[in-house]
Amino acid sequence: MGYGKFMTMALAALFSVGCASPDPPPPTKTVFDPLLQAEQRARDVQKTVDEHADATRKAVDTEERGDTAP
Repeated sequence: MGYGKFMTMALAALFSVGCASPDPPPPTKTVFDPLLQAEQRARDVQKTVDEHADATRKAVDTEERGDTAP
């Protein structure tokens, strides 16, 4: 009776260890990858446009006040 419990526990432990993967598989490409890349490029472009708009706005404000350019 003692061997049955021991073997059951040992087999459960070995099964758990045997099924574990050491590293996850690499992500697979999907049909949405080109769309996600285009969306990321658009966000990057918008970020650049916003930065330039802020710089221009600051320059115009500086000129309106009569301050010297930084």
